[in-house]
Amino acid sequence: MMILPAGLLLAAALSSPQAQAMPEQSGPAAKPPAPALSSETRGDIFMAKKDFREAIEMYQEGAAGNAVLQNKLGIAYQQLNQPDNALKAYARAVKLKPDYMEALNNIGTVYYGRKSYRRAISAYNRALKTVPGEPRGAVVYENMGRAWFNRKDYDKARECLQTAVRLDPEVFQHHGDVGQILEETSIEERARYHFYLAKIYATAGRSDLALQYLRKALEEGFKGKKTLDAEPDFATLKDLPEFKELLAREPRVL
Repeated sequence: MMILPAGLLLAAALSSPQAQAMPEQSGPAAKPPAPALSSETRGDIFMAKKDFREAIEMYQEGAAGNAVLQNKLGIAYQQLNQPDNALKAYARAVKLKPDYMEALNNIGTVYYGRKSYRRAISAYNRALKTVPGEPRGAVVYENMGRAWFNRKDYDKARECLQTAVRLDPEVFQHHGDVGQILEETSIEERARYHFYLAKIYATAGRSDLALQYLRKALEEGFKGKKTLDAEPDFATLKDLPEFKELLAREPRVL
């Protein structure tokens, strides 16, 4: 049975003969009932509460033929660590909307989680073709940079991360500066990753963030400390007291 929004139900009742025969009420008018929440909105509320199973039930109510709900369904499955179901939902979203950047990106995240970095990069490239040069593609470049980093192709990783920062200088602040990459790599690789971010932000003129990531790299035992003063990308940092203090600091024992 079709359920009408509360406002439509009220209007239908007031137009019926029975309602027309009712006497007028005196006193303050009663407030109309609030509109019923859609299944998508209820699903979003459950997602915010991390009640992912309940969110899935809500999204499934209207997911057929709806690319946005299929994508949200995939996210909920992914949060429950059900990558197969997530991948199917994302694929349905892309079938409904072939240029759906978010769903294509999310397909990449499933493969990334499986450490299938080649397939992840392929999905990210498809996603980027839908938003060439747009700022919202920054997160996709960020993800692809991490995938290349895990494949130890550091040049391609840096190129992707630089593009991400160029499109959105705050991209790492929006989506977290480390994400899955630091959960799955050695401390040596973490230090290298933070070192690359420091170089990227230094060349982008963001000394504050460059120093922040350089500090992390050194705290994690980055081994190239003696060469930092001669690093061309850090030319703008050399005269800063904070940079000199980092170079003078004793290595941290981990």
